Amino acid sequence: MTISFARGAPSADLLPIEELADCARVALERDGKTVLAYGSGGGYGPLRDWLAERHGVEPERVLITNGSLQAFVFLVEHLSAADGPARILVEAPTYDRPLKVLARLGAEIVTIPLDDDGLDLDALEHELRTGPRPALLYTIPTFQNPSGRTLGGERRRRLAELAGEYELLVLEDDPYGLVRFEGEGEPTIFELEGGRRVAFSSSFSKTVAPGVRVGYVVLPTSLAQAITELAVSTYISPVLPTQAAVWEFIRRGSFEPNLSRVCGLLRERRDAMLAGLDRDFPPGTMWSRPQGGYFVWVDLPDGTDAAGLCERAAEAGVSFVKGADFFPDGSGGSSARLAYSAEPPARIDEGLARLASLLPEPARA
Repeated sequence: MTISFARGAPSADLLPIEELADCARVALERDGKTVLAYGSGGGYGPLRDWLAERHGVEPERVLITNGSLQAFVFLVEHLSAADGPARILVEAPTYDRPLKVLARLGAEIVTIPLDDDGLDLDALEHELRTGPRPALLYTIPTFQNPSGRTLGGERRRRLAELAGEYELLVLEDDPYGLVRFEGEGEPTIFELEGGRRVAFSSSFSKTVAPGVRVGYVVLPTSLAQAITELAVSTYISPVLPTQAAVWEFIRRGSFEPNLSRVCGLLRERRDAMLAGLDRDFPPGTMWSRPQGGYFVWVDLPDGTDAAGLCERAAEAGVSFVKGADFFPDGSGGSSARLAYSAEPPARIDEGLARLASLLPEPARA
């Protein structure tokens, strides 16, 4: 069986299967007449109210979506419809799925580099000052996909200031923020800016289960109605039964204990991956050291062809994603994203040993 470092997906032991099954049953028995009928486009009312209270906004600003990626799609579709193909700023590297969405919509994609402390705000400000006005900045500031890096507190405050100064709309995507193993969390950019120019999206995919497909976005007041109307025009009614099951999971007090359990298991896997990289990979290899989330970003020794390594690794029973997939121009040819979420520590050790053995001898010297 292939050892998978490819997908940012939890293994079965991270999923609260029996508890969720009972939550779904209870939710249907209690509220079946509501959740099995057409419902409000904004999502299941009790869950929407809880999210609104959690983020300090009116429920009308919360849109529950089919995973947080759908919130991104709705937002960029709205921006493209308003002004034609949109100019979108993204991190380099960034999550590959939004890149595919933007390419499909014909958007102009402008990259802003990352360093070990997250988004390079000097580069961002230069782009805002000298380039055409963008429609949106898309950022994953906490345990970023694919790099695992986190934007520091001072940069977060500066980014909040830049959003106001340049009237920059920001989508802060935060599906990993609660999946923290160590260290203290920073305020969200949404909190620092006040939610006037910053939208905040997240998901229960990493904290409960990806198959429930429950994500959400907290929108600026000026966009909330239009984005909700776009959602209704897309699917008429959201998937209320799974939203009600997630709400029951939260209501009965299972969310926090499950999150603690998941973080404990993922920390063991993160530690195994970092230890394996230290042990097996050659000089000249560098990697991120995330305090949470799902991913480690690896810069292989100069001249290493990550695409070729990916093919050889597949033959050896190991999968990962080559770095070039996370850049719109195909950069990152010597880099790789390794996800530790899907495998237990022993298989992580074995997979890293196999990968290291496939590196060219000159690179390992």
